Amino acid sequence: MRLCKILFLASVATVLASCSDNVRPECNDGHQLWFYSMDQDGMNLSEEKTTMAIAANEVREYWHGEQAVLFNVLDTKDDVLGPEGYRLVFGKDAVAVDANTETGILYGTYDLLRRQETGKVLKEGTVTEVPAYQYRVLNHWDNPDLTVERGYAGQSLWKWEGLPETVLPVYEEYARANASLGINCTVLNNVNADPVILTPEYLQKVKVLADIFRPYGLKVFLSINFASPKHIGGLKTSDPLDKGVAEWWNKKAAEIYSVIPDFGGFLVKANSEGQSGPQDYGRTHADGANMLAKAVKPFGGIVMWRAFVYDPQAPDRAMQASLEFVPFDGKFDENVIVQIKNGPIDFQPREPFSPLFGQLENTTVMAEMQITQEYLGHSNHLVYLHPMWKECLDADTYQKGEGSTVRDITTGKLHGRPLNAIAGVANIGDSTNWCGHHFAQANWYAFGRMAWNPELSSEDIADEWIKQTFTDDKDFVDPIKALMLESRENTVRYEMPMGLHHTFSSEGHYGPGPWEGSIRPDWSPKYYHKAGPDGVGFDRTMTGSGNVGQYHEPLASLYGNLETCPEELILWFHHLPWDYKMKSGETLWDTLCHTFQQGIDAAAGYIDTWADVRKFVDEQRWNEVNVKLIRQAKDALWWRDATMVYFQTFSNMPIPEDCSAPQYTFEELSKVRINITNYETPDLDVLPEYEL
Repeated sequence: MRLCKILFLASVATVLASCSDNVRPECNDGHQLWFYSMDQDGMNLSEEKTTMAIAANEVREYWHGEQAVLFNVLDTKDDVLGPEGYRLVFGKDAVAVDANTETGILYGTYDLLRRQETGKVLKEGTVTEVPAYQYRVLNHWDNPDLTVERGYAGQSLWKWEGLPETVLPVYEEYARANASLGINCTVLNNVNADPVILTPEYLQKVKVLADIFRPYGLKVFLSINFASPKHIGGLKTSDPLDKGVAEWWNKKAAEIYSVIPDFGGFLVKANSEGQSGPQDYGRTHADGANMLAKAVKPFGGIVMWRAFVYDPQAPDRAMQASLEFVPFDGKFDENVIVQIKNGPIDFQPREPFSPLFGQLENTTVMAEMQITQEYLGHSNHLVYLHPMWKECLDADTYQKGEGSTVRDITTGKLHGRPLNAIAGVANIGDSTNWCGHHFAQANWYAFGRMAWNPELSSEDIADEWIKQTFTDDKDFVDPIKALMLESRENTVRYEMPMGLHHTFSSEGHYGPGPWEGSIRPDWSPKYYHKAGPDGVGFDRTMTGSGNVGQYHEPLASLYGNLETCPEELILWFHHLPWDYKMKSGETLWDTLCHTFQQGIDAAAGYIDTWADVRKFVDEQRWNEVNVKLIRQAKDALWWRDATMVYFQTFSNMPIPEDCSAPQYTFEELSKVRINITNYETPDLDVLPEYEL
């Protein structure tokens, strides 16, 4: 039986003016995110900071329907809904939001408002929604000094120097935005963690944020430095099998939970890129993870242990995670989740899925996606990333035969595991528009919607975001949605087609640098493309590195055989001569040139598409996006020029006549230097100038 906790009679409000009357909207700085269609006059947050009060305020301010809205926290719990699910029951006179918890009510409220703004409110009927993942996590790579590693939207949101005394409104706005998507966990700091985050001083700062986030269903996690017992604990070692070290972590966990009772747990990057870990002491990843897991288990916490590891001396970086983790399959504690990047290298524009997803049969694993565009043009390029993520989640590992998708493994469906999670590396900073590029907001949005329901299509999510962020006018929605849906594939075309990968400049991973070496081989583009007079590509067949053997059949044979390897991955798995005949009958060289040209042409077309919809967009956002689209088109030319004129020094083959001629020589391009760090996107005026 339902218990009616709140009956909310919504006043019939005047529907906000649409852009469909061809009157250009007033300037918008983008801070409203996907609340724009209902928040044109600014956000009106509830003064009472309880979950139910927040939900009631959202309905009061933004529901325009004639039906009453009823909030029903169920006395008799509905096992189908669980702790976060909800049911919307649409009737002629009322809409009921049913849930087992107040958090479920809040999620249902945001779904109701989303349906209103996208034209999906039902006259009658029932909608039941339950999240696919238990932990839906944003990973912030924010540092105490306010820098954000691979952050391209200003400095950190968290103004640590002002906390705990100074509380900024943006903290609650952030929580609201995540709640509207169903994101329920946030890791506040960089995986390259500063131990200071665990000091009593900083825990009081974290507490303030946790208190603000809690009514919105958002739980706080922290990245930890594995060597913290030495750095801030006064111990001589951080050996996970040392009793004193284990006791230090037990006490630290108890201290954290005394300050933040609903603290989520730890995220750990260990023995990777110079970070301390259990291997420093001859121990294993399982030793380190389990020691931490035991510390947080009494409080209901979990440990997310990253599998991002590689060895500069290894012949193939793509194989390292499997080599280090497969031997310990089944040896991790039940509250440990091994966090695996979507691909085996590092968030490249296109990678095959990491074979580790299919190899760990007795260990809980989660996918880590990158929302911030480290390798995809930073906040200068429009790249809608959901198709990339869905490509990974829908991939079949064949772990237990056909149908063993990454999605079903990570949701726990394949193995019946109750613990499951998914993570996205955030693209959020203190930039007014949150993400640096107005369209980069779509990736934050898409991650949240995917984490709730990974079966949603890229088209449906894009449609939702466009209608809420800009307008529901078909003449705007259709061309912009088509542009977004093509954008990731097109970025692959103009950056690294056909399985090429990691050909970036080492200077902030922006722009091409295929000729570059590095202080370590596995940071060098030459390590990955292996271009020479004999051809290009990385031989990962069984007669090469053997990486194909880490995939289950039939994938091992599929990838390893030139006749069956998908051409979009052919240079990932094979080293081919420049004159190799593709299925089209063209040579590899000509196909590369034509693929780059397709990317160039499409990127230039974005500018025209954006011009065609100008009347629907406010001047500020239109101008800001337009400037970046022009830069993206120029960068596409830069990528083609740099890659092909360099490869041409080996192939000695001409650029086809139906491709535009490079605007710069290899000598000119090899001298380009972009003076940026890992914490910024380049200013447009320092990049090579190109004629469009």
